[in-house]
Formats: sequence, C-alpha cells, structure tokens
Amino acid sequence: MQIQVRVSEEGALRNQRHAFTDRYTLASELLQNARRAGAVRIDIDYDPTTRRLRIRDNGRGIQDFQKLLDFNESGWDEATKKHEHPFGVGFSKCLYAAQRCIVRSGDCYVDFLTADALARKPIDVHLEPHGPFPGTLVELYGVDLPDLPELREHMRSLCIGFPVEVIFNGGSLDRPYAANRLESVDTTVGAVHLAGTLSGKHSTETMVFLQGFRVLSPRAYSPAHVNIVHLDPERFIARLPDRHTLIEERDQAKRVNAEIRHQWRAVLEVAKFQLPPRQFVDRYTGAMRAFGHLDLLNDLDVLPRGVCARISGYPIQTTDSVYHFLDEDIEPPTRQDIDDGRVVLVDLDNVDDGNAAHWMFARAKGFLAVDPYMLHEGHWIYGRIRKLCDQTLGLEPVETQERARFEGCWTAADLVLCAAVRLRIGEEAVDVVDDAVHHGGTVFVPGGETTGQAVRQLSDYVDGNDQFRDYEEAADIDAFADLVRRLRSVDPRQTLTSLLRELKLERYPVLRGKAFRLIVDGQADAHSIELIG
Repeated sequence: MQIQVRVSEEGALRNQRHAFTDRYTLASELLQNARRAGAVRIDIDYDPTTRRLRIRDNGRGIQDFQKLLDFNESGWDEATKKHEHPFGVGFSKCLYAAQRCIVRSGDCYVDFLTADALARKPIDVHLEPHGPFPGTLVELYGVDLPDLPELREHMRSLCIGFPVEVIFNGGSLDRPYAANRLESVDTTVGAVHLAGTLSGKHSTETMVFLQGFRVLSPRAYSPAHVNIVHLDPERFIARLPDRHTLIEERDQAKRVNAEIRHQWRAVLEVAKFQLPPRQFVDRYTGAMRAFGHLDLLNDLDVLPRGVCARISGYPIQTTDSVYHFLDEDIEPPTRQDIDDGRVVLVDLDNVDDGNAAHWMFARAKGFLAVDPYMLHEGHWIYGRIRKLCDQTLGLEPVETQERARFEGCWTAADLVLCAAVRLRIGEEAVDVVDDAVHHGGTVFVPGGETTGQAVRQLSDYVDGNDQFRDYEEAADIDAFADLVRRLRSVDPRQTLTSLLRELKLERYPVLRGKAFRLIVDGQADAHSIELIG
C-alpha cells in the first residue's frame, strides 16, 4: 500500500477566497502587478454607486492571458521571479471580490463572469477591435469596498512607500516614504534611510517596506521623523498570499534593527572625524546612547551634557525618576578641570535614611553629582569619581541650642537646634547654616532653617500602595516649621499665643471667660495650672 499527496482542485478554488487578509488586498495585488510590469503611473477609480473598480497602468502589458487564471504559477519573467519571489495568486483575488471582470492589454481583452471562471469554464480571449491597448486595464464590477472617505484614507496609507505614482479618483496620492524620494544607503538588508543623521535628532522608530508595501511599523511615530527601510526582496519574503507581514517577523525585525545600529556607527564615525569634539558630543550623544555606540566618547576630553549635575536644591527622598534638586543644565566640566581638582565628581546613591548627610556635604562643597552609567564602561571618567556614600561621614552640631522631639502625621525624629551643622569626611569639613540635615535618626536644625522641608529627608511619603501622601506631607512640613519657630522664639507671650491658637480653646464653653495662672516646667508632667477667675 502506498499513499501520496493529492490536491483537490475544487477544494483549493473554494477555499482560496478565505486566504486573503481583507478586501483591500484586491487593490494591493493589482498595484503590485502594475509595478512589476514596469508602470510609472497607475490610475485607480472606484464608483460606489455602480460598484465598479478600474485599475489602469502604463506598463508592459500582458503577454499571455492564460497566466491570469493560472493559480500558484507565476507568469512573470525569470528575472522577476528570482528577485521578488511572486506567488502567482495575486490576480485570483479578483475572482472572489467581483462578479464580472474585464481585462484589456495589447491586442487582446477578456470579459467574463467570475463565477464561470471559478467553475473552470473556458474564457474566450478577444482581439481588440480598435488596435493595441497600451498598458493594462482591469475593470471589476460588483466590488464591495468602503465609502469613499474610508477607501481614500486606506489607499493613502497603502501607498505611502510605493515606488510608482498612484492616482486615486483623479487625485495623486502622497508617497513620502517611496525609496526614490529618500536619501538612502544600500545595505545588507536593503535601502536604509536614517532620520536625523545631520542634526543628530535620531529616531528609534523604524518603518519597513517590502516591494513598496509596509510590513513593519511602529505603534507611534512622528511622520516626519522615522527611519525607513526598503527591504531587498531577494533576501526577505513576506507571508503568502498578501505579503502583509514578514516570515519570521521577530527575527527579521532584529536583523533590520542591527543594520540600523551598524549604519549609525558609520555616520557617527564620520561625524566624529569631521566635527570639533564639543559639537560632536552635543549633537550626537543621544544617538550614541540609543544605538549602543557610547564607546566613541571614550577618547574625547569633553563630557556630554547631563552626565554631571549641580545639587542646586534641597536633597530629599523621592520615588521620582528625576531628581528635581539636581540641575543638569550646566556646562560640563573639562577633563583638565577634573584632573587638576578644580571640579570634584561624586557618585551618590539615591537619597535615603542613611545618606542624606552625604548629599548635604556634596552640596555644600560644590561637588558635581555624576551618573557614570550614562557613559561606556571604558570611559576615562570612571577613574575620577568619588563614591561618596562609601566614605564615613562625621557630623557635629555647632553651638547646640535646644533638643526636642518632633512627632508628625507620618514621620517622627529627634531634633537638635544649633547655629550650624558641621559635616566632615576625612580631612574635609564644611558647615551647613541654612538647611536641616538628617543623620542617624536625628534632624540637626541650623539657624537658617525655616521651611520644614527636613521631613522629606525622613520619608518619601509614599505608602504601601505606592500612593503619595500629600496631605500628610503638607501637615508634617507645617508642623515641623512651627515647632522650630517656637523653639527658637524669644518672646514667651508670642510663643504661647501660637500654641493656644492650635488648641482652638474657643470651642469649649467651660473655658470661655476663665483666667488661669500657668507655670511651664522643663518636664511635660510638671507644668502648673491654676484657675484664678
């Protein structure tokens, strides 16, 4: 007993109508045929009232009408077959999308009902009565397509990268991504156009075309700022039958991205040779970072902007990815300034309970915070960065004035009021006089502190549900500032009035009109209150 592959011709014809992705495939297949025939202009007209679709091109025309109805056997010449891998099923879409089909080309024409063709009835080929017909005209009747606005938008989207001029219902379709309209370079994957090669304003979004039609597209992109790749059809094959997607799409996308990265390398190497270092770094650092070429900075003495930042604000705990107390909009230091010690670079961990004082030390000393991970691991800057949080920090209050306890809505800490806070690492020391410093569970409050922002060195005010507790933060800031102000007050009457205001004693009728004698002790349970009237 033996078995062999058999093909049910009736079943194949019956099921072929379900092979195409959507009804728009009819237009793309006819456009593709016209392009392969060498057309330089294609006219498409659709009348929704009569449901007639006409496609006319000025290409070489049809040499053998039988090829129109040959399924899975391409009628193109050997060069086209080798270069584009035609499937031989494109025209078959007409048989399923229309009721009647007329095709004119050269000396001949056919006019038939598609049901007859699918029933495999012989179709007569007629001679043109008025002489040769230039190019090819396909007329389809009984075609169901969307309303004109929707159809026009689809045709516009379909043809944005098509190499041949397309006229739809009398209007030329814009083709901004056609290969002949872009400055491209030939590569191992095809013609590649990179956005931003002169300005450095690169794009990581890439639109990919095969034989004029889009096969890969980013979800979101700027139409005027996107990389364009026209794939080599000899190296890439789209999925049968309508070529909407690539075979092994993920692998092919990686291959395209690798080529874009490679082409950017070539662009950057030329720019590095031609431009002054500062101009090259300012213009192309973003592209180097995006495409993995930061090593090109390793032998340059200038640093990219944004690598170094001045600690311009008060360091606080935060879950934000951006530290708003850092000012990155500074002129990067030169390598000479760093080597000579005029500029000190420090690498600081995220602000937390254990390193807020290190941040305050760096700020007071004028050190620049640096993010070395923005550079290649072989960059010279790595040997010139101090890991400040790894160094032991000493703190002492200068002229201690008062000690107290702060109990807020969200945080609590011991307080030490003083004239200044002296921070020391090794032989280096600096006095902080205007801002509180949290260290070792205690907040040291110098004379210039009035804001209450010190509570943000105690906590980031984010709860277990990752929600920012803005009410508690605001309440703690106010309470901290009020406590410090009262502790520093030299007017007893003013201090007591401030405290009474918070107690809102007017709410209690039993107290209204009463007079008391109050003696305040150093201990909470030792105060003396006497009713005197």
